[in-house]
Amino acid sequence: MGRKVAREGAMGLIYTMEMNNDFSKSIEDLFLENFEFEKDEEFYIREASDKIMDKLETIDEAIMENLKGWKLDRLAKVDLSILRIAVYEIIYRDDIPKEVSVNEAIEIAKKYSNDDAYKFINGVLGGVISKLERE
Repeated sequence: MGRKVAREGAMGLIYTMEMNNDFSKSIEDLFLENFEFEKDEEFYIREASDKIMDKLETIDEAIMENLKGWKLDRLAKVDLSILRIAVYEIIYRDDIPKEVSVNEAIEIAKKYSNDDAYKFINGVLGGVISKLERE
C-alpha cells in the first residue's frame, strides 16, 4: 500500500466534502469511483473518512485549541483537511507513529498548499501532541 497516496486521497476526499458541505457516504462513494486507488489505499481512505466524520467534533476541537487567534472557518480548506487527517491519526491510530503523521502532513502541505502552510500545520500538530502527552 502506498500510505502516502492513501493520505493524499483521504485529504482529497475530506477537502471535497468540506467544499461541498456534504459529508455523506454518497460523496465518499462518488469520489472513490472517480479516482483509482489500490484496494488497501481505498480501505485506508474509507476508514479514515468514516472515523473523521464520526469524530469530527473531537478532531476539530483538538485543532481549534491550537490555532492561537484563528478560527476554524478562516483556515484554508486544504489545510483544514490535512490537519483533520493528521489529528485523526495522532488520536485514533496507535499503529502510526505520531512523528510519521506530522511528517506526512507537512509533506502534503508542501505539495498542495501555500509556501508557509507546512509551518502552521507543524505548529498546530505539535500543540495537539503536547496536550496529549500532558494528559
